[in-house]
Amino acid sequence: MPKLSSRNDLVKPSPTLAITARANALRAQGIDVVGFGAGEPDFDTPVHVCDAAVAALRAGFTRYTPEAGIPDLRDAVAARATGALGIPFARENVAVTVGGKQGIYNFFMCVLEPGDEVLIPTPCWVSYPDQVALAGGKAVFVEGPAERSYVPSPEALAAAVTPKTRALVICSPSNPTGAVWSEADLRGAAALAARHDLWILSDEIYDELVFEGVHRSVLHVAPDAAPRVCVANGASKTYAMTGWRVGWAVAPAPLAKAIAILTGHSVSAPTSFAQKGALAALTGPQDEVPKWRESFRVRRDRTFELCREIPGFVPFKPAGAFYLWIDVRPFLARRLHGLTTSAELAAKLLDEVRVALVPGSAFSAEGFLRVSFATSPAKIEEGFKRIREFVARCR
Repeated sequence: MPKLSSRNDLVKPSPTLAITARANALRAQGIDVVGFGAGEPDFDTPVHVCDAAVAALRAGFTRYTPEAGIPDLRDAVAARATGALGIPFARENVAVTVGGKQGIYNFFMCVLEPGDEVLIPTPCWVSYPDQVALAGGKAVFVEGPAERSYVPSPEALAAAVTPKTRALVICSPSNPTGAVWSEADLRGAAALAARHDLWILSDEIYDELVFEGVHRSVLHVAPDAAPRVCVANGASKTYAMTGWRVGWAVAPAPLAKAIAILTGHSVSAPTSFAQKGALAALTGPQDEVPKWRESFRVRRDRTFELCREIPGFVPFKPAGAFYLWIDVRPFLARRLHGLTTSAELAAKLLDEVRVALVPGSAFSAEGFLRVSFATSPAKIEEGFKRIREFVARCR
């Protein structure tokens, strides 16, 4: 066949999706696998949300919608952002996208010129670097050290700026660490962006999953940064709607329009009836949200305690999201069974004790593991029992 473009060399399959697919393949063979890989709530989408989508289907709401999304959903997103962030937003500031991921991808496509650099704090979500590369940019990684709760200092970010720097990524609460940026760090990032005329991508998909205090956005501490900030969010994590693929970008009106135009030329528009479900999620009862947050907090505490019992595994207690970030460098330093990397350890755990989790190398941070505790308490207990037994055999 004719050759593929060199663009394909810029990206690799999502490690998190690959781990989940492998675990599912083993389950299809009748093998009992404990899955800690997928970053999605294990709850069912609320009934009233499903009912709204079904009603839309039955009413024939199955045709193309405007590329920026249906007006009433854009209004609901603007109202939510206004209430949550304390800054007035209107429909013109909102582009509805096919999941939060597409909103982030479109952001990079709309703001980057070839060779532009993007500051990405590490550990980072797996898709940021690949999306930057596809947009013709270059990812510049800035390490967030353990002693700073895996958040880089303003000084470290400033040291990474060059004349080619175009944007800065903030993900708080973080995937994969669950770290929450402090107000001081958010102010520092906003000041840095203002000094160097940078865009800020604020990924706030986990804004309803903060366990101590309330969510703080860069726009809370620096409202004057609004003309340079794009907030990416969506229905996936808050409302257990990962498969619905409805997200949104809230941004200055010209950027929101550009993101929507790109949507129009790539996927036409978000799915019609899924948007009706998202509208019901935003405007309907919110009873499930605090209940789910408390459930995740309980699971976080138990997962953290179970991990602390395992020699060589050093967990970070997350302040948000639903991931446990584990430093396994002390374990790997012993080179048991020849294991020297997080990918090798993750593969060994899946092969030998049937526990699926994601290696830190997937998040640009070697020597770590990410566990998703968005699964049942029984599976958490069983999964860590297996890991503990594996480590005991290694000793």
